[in-house]
Amino acid sequence: MNRRHLLLTLCAAATLCAAGPVRADALQDVLKTGRIRIAVPQDFPPFGSVGPDLKPLGYDIDTARLIGQRLGVVVELVPVTSANRIAYLQTGKVDLVISSMGKNAEREKVIDFSAAYAPFFNGVFGPATVKASSAQDLDGKTIGVTRGAVEDIELSKIAPAGATIKRYEDNNGTISAFLSGQVQLVATGNVVAAAILARNPPKKPETKFLIKDSPCYIGLNKNEPALKARLDTILAQAKQDGSLNAISRKWLGADIPAGL
Repeated sequence: MNRRHLLLTLCAAATLCAAGPVRADALQDVLKTGRIRIAVPQDFPPFGSVGPDLKPLGYDIDTARLIGQRLGVVVELVPVTSANRIAYLQTGKVDLVISSMGKNAEREKVIDFSAAYAPFFNGVFGPATVKASSAQDLDGKTIGVTRGAVEDIELSKIAPAGATIKRYEDNNGTISAFLSGQVQLVATGNVVAAAILARNPPKKPETKFLIKDSPCYIGLNKNEPALKARLDTILAQAKQDGSLNAISRKWLGADIPAGL
């Protein structure tokens, strides 16, 4: 090899290194290996926790298994925390993140997202006997809320002057206030409302109206259009055939909101 050819070879190698390794198609890799590694939460019920048998369970776990089933591959569940779930995806430890993750501008800079798969919102909840379809309907009513929570801040902006907002120091206090009849309604997250339903109280809370909506999405690496398209198709079919709604009713005690 003469000096000119050697120089050209070195330049080509440098260009490849600068561009980074060539990524394979993630969907094809999953289908070829017959396995998909999915990051799931382990400390955020009802989306993800560990049961008495030490096996993972929850909304996200059922969704991960639904994805694997419809891809026709084995699912490997990888427990993660909120702090490390994106890092696990970016470093190749997992293929997907299904961990009650919301979408925002900062995250969209580094990863991509599927269509929404789970409702996650703050709203006003109460028994069927109490009518309240908007903030104005809170006039003359008593609403419990956890002090300093997002729903406390947002409710304070929209509640009419005639509404009485009672603030409690934690979610347990808010739940107890509702169950004991100290308040007619609660402003909280749908996860907390599901926790109330799990106690099977005489006054079962139902969603009255939303305060702030932040649904959950599946996270995947950038530049994986085939995998994203397949995920979106699976989720659309699961919404249409009722499979995803069954998961929502099982873990959240409520149907998936229209338009999710």
